[in-house]
Amino acid sequence: MTAAALVLPAQAGGEGGMPNFTVTALDLTVIIAYLLLSRIIPLVASSRMKKKAKAGGHESDESEDYFLGGRNFIWPFVALSLVATNMSGATFVGLAGGAYEQGISIFAYEWMSAVILVIFVFFILPFYLRSKVFTLPEYLEKRYDRRSRMAFAGFNLFANMFIDMAAALFAGAVIVKVLYPGIPMIVSVAALALLAAIYTVIGGLGAVMISDSIQATVTLIGGVIVLVATFNAIESWDAMTKVAGDEKMSLILPPDHPDLPWPGLITGVLVIGLYYWTTNQLVVQRTLGARSLDHGRWGSLFAGLIKLTFLFLFILPGVMALSLYPELEESDTVFPTLVFDLLPVGLRGLILAAVIAAITSTVDSILNSASTIVTMDFVKTFRPDTSQRKLVFTGRVATVVALVVAIVWAPFIGQFDTLYEYLQSVLSFLVPPVVVVFLAGIAWKRISATAAFTTLVVMQPLGVVGFVVTQVLPEEPTIQFLYASGISLALSVLLIVVVSLVGPSPDEEKTDEFTWKNSYWTAESKELKSTPVWANYRYLSIGLLAVTAVIVVLFA
Repeated sequence: MTAAALVLPAQAGGEGGMPNFTVTALDLTVIIAYLLLSRIIPLVASSRMKKKAKAGGHESDESEDYFLGGRNFIWPFVALSLVATNMSGATFVGLAGGAYEQGISIFAYEWMSAVILVIFVFFILPFYLRSKVFTLPEYLEKRYDRRSRMAFAGFNLFANMFIDMAAALFAGAVIVKVLYPGIPMIVSVAALALLAAIYTVIGGLGAVMISDSIQATVTLIGGVIVLVATFNAIESWDAMTKVAGDEKMSLILPPDHPDLPWPGLITGVLVIGLYYWTTNQLVVQRTLGARSLDHGRWGSLFAGLIKLTFLFLFILPGVMALSLYPELEESDTVFPTLVFDLLPVGLRGLILAAVIAAITSTVDSILNSASTIVTMDFVKTFRPDTSQRKLVFTGRVATVVALVVAIVWAPFIGQFDTLYEYLQSVLSFLVPPVVVVFLAGIAWKRISATAAFTTLVVMQPLGVVGFVVTQVLPEEPTIQFLYASGISLALSVLLIVVVSLVGPSPDEEKTDEFTWKNSYWTAESKELKSTPVWANYRYLSIGLLAVTAVIVVLFA
């Protein structure tokens, strides 16, 4: 795959039918100014927030400040940071490219996120916040034992560097390659990584979440601008849907569809989403820094609502591009083509700045997540007497190491047809055991520590083998990856249940606090009776599910 390959039709703008991929002085000025401000503001603002929190009596130690922002974030910051972490360059590049390739069915990953976040705030987040953990591997030690913590911490680091961060950096390199074909991809990746590392290393999660809030806002505005410009450029909605065809304008595809068969919504999309939104340190760390359970819940639900707008902001422009540029060789170049062909000088500089900011926003979140795991799950576990200052220093060193690994790996993602295909395919084989270990542990107190550890260390290596054998080595995949996810999920459930039942029962004192009970629901229901409707997460959840259902039905 060549990221910069573009073959545009005669009706495209620019001279000779080609968009003019030239960054003007005005565009460059806007980009540089934005990038500078988006690094200075988070560092200054996070420092002031720490001082204000301490003045108000909210005390936290140095490591809690650095890795969790002092656990003092209100719901808008939680929501926007969740969205910014999720958006990245893969949203602009990957969603538009995926929509150009397979149509609006790719929205399944977005609307399913809203459903999963409702599950998260009802049944999972309360256990995380009650446990007062820094990391999700630490949570596994409290529910199971240290073996599961170490196994999952290792997987998290692997996923952070080789899946999440590498994909985000690759997305940015695609944009740079279109603008400056002569720059080697490894150079682009390194430059973007360094931009993200500046305030991550210095400011920790506090600076990251403030930066994320800024980036999410600007990115959403950028999406609106591109949507309006693209809609104005097409002949009409009816003409566009005719070019796209019924299949690309439908959310539900046949069971034998190569990209997103409808049974795969349950066997794959739901499973991947449960991993990403409920068990991934990268994402959940935002809610661990929430001021309270209510703020964590409100922020998560608002993030789910924002995710529903992605259909209009990022996916439909990709489908509309089919009628504007029907012969693009590389679908991941749809977004930069729209920006340079349809937007005026200066404004496109702002959009490009938003894309770069979105990419670095994801990378900074991943770096903070990786450094937290290295420091709190490995260093502090094996050297519990390490000082607060040394823990923070270790986190900064870990940030740099993780960055180097991702920089080296990112260019290899180019062998996949689209960025989204890479992300979803890898996750489908690797994450089902993780989902089973977390959710089974909350659902059933009989699940034992040995069963959880066995499931992780047996099923995840098998997932790696399965991915290589069925997706990488053959010229064409031998199994649809969403179906492979369902198979892995079923085998993981079977393994964890069998091993739990044949072994001794776990200590109830250890499992009691981390296992769901009906009494939790009853007690909470009494507490919520005096809560206004607008603040009651249950009513807010029902509203979010209703909006999701309406969108799915309209486009089904």
